[in-house]
Amino acid sequence: MKIAQRSLDLTGRQLSYISKEVLAQSALEEIWFDDNHIEEVPSDISELHKLKKLSLYKNNLSTLSESLFQITSLEKLNLSANKLTAISDSLGSLKSLEVLDVQHNELVKIPDSVGDLQNLRFLYLGGNHLTSLPKSFEGLKRLLYLNITYNNFALLPECLGSLEQLIELRIYNNEITSLPDCLGRLKHLREFHGAHNKIRVLPEFMGHLISLRKLILSNNQLTALPEGIGSLQKLTDFDLRSNHLTSIPEAIGNIQSLRFLDLRDNRLSSLPASLQNLVNLEKLDLRLNKNLMIPEWLKKLEQLGCTIFY
Repeated sequence: MKIAQRSLDLTGRQLSYISKEVLAQSALEEIWFDDNHIEEVPSDISELHKLKKLSLYKNNLSTLSESLFQITSLEKLNLSANKLTAISDSLGSLKSLEVLDVQHNELVKIPDSVGDLQNLRFLYLGGNHLTSLPKSFEGLKRLLYLNITYNNFALLPECLGSLEQLIELRIYNNEITSLPDCLGRLKHLREFHGAHNKIRVLPEFMGHLISLRKLILSNNQLTALPEGIGSLQKLTDFDLRSNHLTSIPEAIGNIQSLRFLDLRDNRLSSLPASLQNLVNLEKLDLRLNKNLMIPEWLKKLEQLGCTIFY
């Protein structure tokens, strides 16, 4: 007895269309069409009632057939690296969707119906032309990972504060000047990647994000850090390079978990003595602080095995 094929990989086959032979395989659960020249998704694709994973990464799609949103079994959908300028509001029909990747397209907005995707765990929106997110984002209660990098955000929307299960937030390479108070509600957040923006002030609420492991804020316009930063007892990686910092608060010495601290290319003239309390520090980068006085007690950290770049 012939067993029906459940997975099909057609990556890099120079395909310009999706054949009827493929669409006739009703038992398929996973299909990869990555790195081809496909320009449209045929309406017959809705016949693949068992399809759970569909990847159309790096093709020539500029529009999407409404039939695609009738495949309610879909759990993972990758449409990244295409030429999409819009996504239909029918997106909300994909109730089983857990992963959605629409990075590196030409999108200027996300449909309101995205909030209906209540099983969504991972959402990739980077590399588009987005300036805002729909208020319906508040409905994404199970979202763990959000990437809005390389867009045109100047402000982060309040709806992000409702993503209370979020573990990782990536906002780097935007035009963001400040962080809204709503982010203080993200108690499960472990990684915050905010490099290459225009953030001037790090709010006191950052000290409330007690689950943070990585805080990446390089290439911003920070001039100071709040004392509350010392409350981040799980923080291991703290990247502050290429800011405008003139001082570091003594409270940083309370972060006993810290392993990597990057302070290079700031405006520091001195260091808090509490740094010598960071006995788990593996690397401290102090380069390109032109007027920095190097204290004798840094040798203590070096003796504990910390690599220090002056």
